[in-house]
Amino acid sequence: MIKKRVIISLTLIIIAIFWLLQFSAVVAAPESQGQDIAIITEPINNAVIQGSVPIIGSADFPSFQFYIVEFHPEPVTNNQWQIIGTIHETPALNTVLETWDTTLIPDGSYTLRLRVVRLDGNYSEFFSQQVVVSNAQPIVTDTPTPTPALIPSATPTDLPPTPTIVIDQPIVDTPTPRPVETSPPLEDPEEESGSFIPTVTGFSTIPLRDACLYGAGLMLSVFVLFGFLSALRMFIKGFVDRRRLKK
Repeated sequence: MIKKRVIISLTLIIIAIFWLLQFSAVVAAPESQGQDIAIITEPINNAVIQGSVPIIGSADFPSFQFYIVEFHPEPVTNNQWQIIGTIHETPALNTVLETWDTTLIPDGSYTLRLRVVRLDGNYSEFFSQQVVVSNAQPIVTDTPTPTPALIPSATPTDLPPTPTIVIDQPIVDTPTPRPVETSPPLEDPEEESGSFIPTVTGFSTIPLRDACLYGAGLMLSVFVLFGFLSALRMFIKGFVDRRRLKK
């Protein structure tokens, strides 16, 4: 009977531990959602480029593994993408992802692809399509030609000489003002950056997750303690009963 109760107590403890692990996974899951970043900001669709071109964008994810930038001649009819540069194992935010030397490929229309790979093997992609490489022809830009402004010519006119009038002014001693010491204005310790309005930078689920995990751990500890005391009580009771039977 005692062994049966001990086995039941251990089974309940194992079930509680499994439930706690599942609960931790559910609480932590929302933190890694909605933060997938994979974007190419330059060159954009229908851009005309030549020479060495920086590819600017962002590639990041909480479970980030690596990202690569590739190109393919248009139309894209197969999966023979060619990598630009190397594989990058560091996230990038609003910076140069790769530098594409377009002088090594023929002129034409291409599609760029950014692929951000996660630790679980899944990935996110972004495409810049119809990017035209034109190294043979110069890129025509509309530059307005400035028109010189016409300045009218002025004809000098002879003016009569102006008589000079000299007026004797009395000499007056003007006292020199003494500098007045002023104390600097008192600073308000609550004032930060000239604004009293607090800013909210974002909402994080980490405190909620930690509080839930702490509460679940505390409940599990109490449950394990009561199970252990119950098993110990049953063991002592059985031992006393056996001693009585022997007497």
